[in-house]
Amino acid sequence: MKLTRKDLVRLLLLWLGGIDLRLTLLAVPPLIPLIHRDLHLDEKAVGGLVSLPVLLLALASVPGALLIAKLGVRGALITGLGLVAIFGALRGAGSSPAILFSATFLMGLGVAVSQPAFPSLVREWFPTRIAIATAVYSNGILIGETLPVTFTTPVGVLPLAHGDWHLALALWSIAVAVSAVAITIAAPARRRLAVPARWWPSWLESQSIRIGLVIGMASAVYFGANAYIPDYLDQTGRHGLITPTLALLNGGQLLTAPVVALWDRLLTGRAGFVGAAALMALSQVGIVVLPGAWVVPSALMLGFATALAFIVTLTLPPRLAAAGDVHRMSAAVFTIQYGTAFMVTLIAGALWDASGRALFAFIPGVAAAAAMGWLALSLRIPRDVRAGSGT
Repeated sequence: MKLTRKDLVRLLLLWLGGIDLRLTLLAVPPLIPLIHRDLHLDEKAVGGLVSLPVLLLALASVPGALLIAKLGVRGALITGLGLVAIFGALRGAGSSPAILFSATFLMGLGVAVSQPAFPSLVREWFPTRIAIATAVYSNGILIGETLPVTFTTPVGVLPLAHGDWHLALALWSIAVAVSAVAITIAAPARRRLAVPARWWPSWLESQSIRIGLVIGMASAVYFGANAYIPDYLDQTGRHGLITPTLALLNGGQLLTAPVVALWDRLLTGRAGFVGAAALMALSQVGIVVLPGAWVVPSALMLGFATALAFIVTLTLPPRLAAAGDVHRMSAAVFTIQYGTAFMVTLIAGALWDASGRALFAFIPGVAAAAAMGWLALSLRIPRDVRAGSGT
């Protein structure tokens, strides 16, 4: 069936929605040295600043689904994307850690509420083309992770804001606000999702716990790297490498799609997990140990490895859960995933503060990679898995 003009517009809106879910989150890492010096934050606070929205993704996974059921897709998107745009901009209102963290909390809540609404849009708009629509939406997420770390400093948004990180954060939020208006206008106005009779997550299923921990370890490494690489490079006299390092850390995720297309065995067995775990550990060691600009290719390898782990686990709940229970397993997986990512990232910052040495911030990430590889060995992985990518 040929795509109509209406279909193409909807695909564009799904792509922009994916971008919106990550754009304001990943605008912070390139600005961390400026925020750090201006607000006198310690490394624990830096880790909390980056990972606070991640914690909300864990805490709001179930309430977000219930909100969609009560308000409908459009109501949930108006609420969620509105919070993202408004409080993403207000993070820079004044020079107070309290304002920064409060606004970040509310912005993260908006992301958490919005995220489950987009799969609902996929089902509403493309019931017979779910794979294509999901691929477009997932690509938007990856682009949303790459754009801010590439075009915040030294060229792009920060120079446009005359070096003011407060204004730079607000400018990224304008992009979210503009696309959010178009998405919410096009979203179905009155459709309500039926609340399944069994909606509470299946917490006690061992596979749910293992899948959540596996993907959570990969997410912890990814968010931890975005949180601590900027200050690490700044303190080791390589400030000029922050932008290219973060750009390749996030842009490296885009390489997963062509690689798994050429070698789909990565998605059908444990090779993807074990290989990703090994690359995650080696690349983090490379970031700390290798001199000069070698941190850049190490970050590229790290971004690719974390995305590879994600796309494999992304396919598992629909394949493993019993009929009618996919939503319950997914809710459990996402809660465990983002909760794990938040805790590991926070521990990494605490170790840096306690030791005074930057390399200690990457030790939890190396341990997480090893744990991911070990846990993946006991997962039941169907042989017919096929998926797209995202983070």
